[in-house]
Amino acid sequence: MSDKEELKRALKAFKKRLKLYRRDDESGIGRALSGGKVSGIVGVKPPEGFPPSIWDELVAAGKLRKEPGGNYSLVSE
Repeated sequence: MSDKEELKRALKAFKKRLKLYRRDDESGIGRALSGGKVSGIVGVKPPEGFPPSIWDELVAAGKLRKEPGGNYSLVSE
């Protein structure tokens, strides 16, 4: 069992990584010329630095959903 602060840090790191991947996907030159487009990225691999048990706990808590290929996505709130 991990403490609440560690779970909170892991979830924050995951959200930041997802946000960066989405921004990167949306910032392509082709997208800028065509008027922009919303990213289709919904899941990413979790950041390193946290044990796999953290991600399992966040899935069990209903914060994340495990996707194929070792990716995770945010659960709609």
